[in-house]
Amino acid sequence: MAKRFNGEHAIGDVLKEFMQANRLQPGMDKIDVKEAWANLMGNGVNNYTRDIMLKGSTLYVELTSSVLREELSHGKAKIIKMINEELKREVVKDIVLR
Repeated sequence: MAKRFNGEHAIGDVLKEFMQANRLQPGMDKIDVKEAWANLMGNGVNNYTRDIMLKGSTLYVELTSSVLREELSHGKAKIIKMINEELKREVVKDIVLR
């Protein structure tokens, strides 16, 4: 049964409690990672990005350019760090570029 709050509470706290109770965080992480990729990579990379999927803590990015894939593979650690900083917590631990 859902926990009831007595008195006044911040809407952010109530939403966090709701998300934890209903196990919605993994789905929200998938959406947040896609948005973070789009914001951080810019139009140049986004034009060559076909699909982005988060499975567990691994981010799978499907690219249409083999040259771009090779270039991004050299900066995987930096991309992981940038995405996690954007999300303000450690969501992505590995990136697979396809």
